[in-house]
Amino acid sequence: MNEFKLVINTQKEMIEFGEMIGRMAYPNMIITLTGDLGAGKTTMTKGIARGLGVTGIVNSPTYTILKIYQGRLTLYHMDVYRILDAFGDFELEEYFEDDGVCVIEWAEQIKELLPDERIDIVITVREDGSRILLIKNSEELRKLCGKWL
Repeated sequence: MNEFKLVINTQKEMIEFGEMIGRMAYPNMIITLTGDLGAGKTTMTKGIARGLGVTGIVNSPTYTILKIYQGRLTLYHMDVYRILDAFGDFELEEYFEDDGVCVIEWAEQIKELLPDERIDIVITVREDGSRILLIKNSEELRKLCGKWL
């Protein structure tokens, strides 16, 4: 498994990083975001949405589980924190192959449903407020990350 780490110092950088991902996004791309509450998962998703050309307000779907945004590709923004049974009635896996981009916050809650082909991003908050991103499974993304490496 290939992986690498980045340091993100500000909220603005987190959005810029997400925007870069959104610009290079492709159909059926799946991005999992893991990190503590307030780590920046939704902030990164806002950047991804911007990179996809989404013009609406992007916020966390904590209570609705899924929000859908239209851009160059459809963005399926999932927050699965409240899902206790990955095999319950939500049928989220149908969105994994719907030609859009799935961004899944708290993805560890549904790990049994996730396809092997995905980009995993683990966000850790440091004492100084910066973030360490551990990015797994994306050599293409590594090549685009010169600014943050």
